Amino acid sequence: MSADKNNFTYTAEVHGLPDLGLGLGLRHVHFDYILSNTPEVQWFEIISENFMFSKGKPRHMLRQIAEKYPVVMHGVSLSVGSMDPLDYEYLSALKTLAEEIRPAWISDHLCWTGVLGTNTHDLLPLPLTEETLKHTVSRINDVQAFLGRPVLLENPSTYLAFNSSTIPEEEFLTALTAQTGCGLLLDVNNCFVTCFNNGLDPEKYIRALPHDKIKQIHLAGHQHCGTHIIDTHDHPVVEPVWELYRLAWQLTGGVSTLLEWDSNIPPFEQCVDELYKAKKFWQGAFSREILDRQLKPQPAEALSTPIDFILPEVMHDVINVDPDLTQ
Repeated sequence: MSADKNNFTYTAEVHGLPDLGLGLGLRHVHFDYILSNTPEVQWFEIISENFMFSKGKPRHMLRQIAEKYPVVMHGVSLSVGSMDPLDYEYLSALKTLAEEIRPAWISDHLCWTGVLGTNTHDLLPLPLTEETLKHTVSRINDVQAFLGRPVLLENPSTYLAFNSSTIPEEEFLTALTAQTGCGLLLDVNNCFVTCFNNGLDPEKYIRALPHDKIKQIHLAGHQHCGTHIIDTHDHPVVEPVWELYRLAWQLTGGVSTLLEWDSNIPPFEQCVDELYKAKKFWQGAFSREILDRQLKPQPAEALSTPIDFILPEVMHDVINVDPDLTQ
């Protein structure tokens, strides 16, 4: 299948993706509650790596949940920007899981996660250059051709920028969608974190994206450390991020929205209450005054991209993984 054919087919499929409404990241601490209560949440997003290589309890419980709710697969190890060859063992497992649970779509991040076969288990930024763009376009096309479906790419949280970068991230993402037919997963918290850490304007960033290619929005909390912000997913969403969400909602016309909470996870009902705050931000004008308000730093220790919820098959020697997940 030619690149031009890929572009036409995948763009058409991206435009046809459904609006799932308001959803939550599926975390193992909530499995029993969900299966016992069938709560009124419209959809769930899984971390693909938590289930791809499991044949035990996680896969069994996922199948039960997928029978009742729409599910989306969100990955953290595609490493689409890496110079290593694509990992077709990983892609085969990803495709097999997708064929089993039939997700509404599959997503991952604009990043690289390792080199020379070693996974760093972190979402590392790319130097945004023409060379990187050409390389990433080729890999996205190969991934989509192998999976037989389009993918959504998420803007990552970053804490510094490469001196060699020549393309603003929002322009880089725009070019990727144009040249591959992939869609975008706009994480408004990541946008806020990246722009604060790099002295950029998050409103300008969101306005510059191709809004018709944004098919999902992420919301999450972070920790403000004064001179920088860490993307921790362990706090409620702050007001400036909600305001950016309002802007993104208006510009996209409203798309599937999901709340991530990955560390210090509260009870399920509290997560739902936080998620449904989104409804009050669907109307009204964007408030630049609120965005410009200085946030109070949070002194607690901050861990970037928490990964302690990933299964040991993925994490290998990482400790403090819930043993129930391996059964």
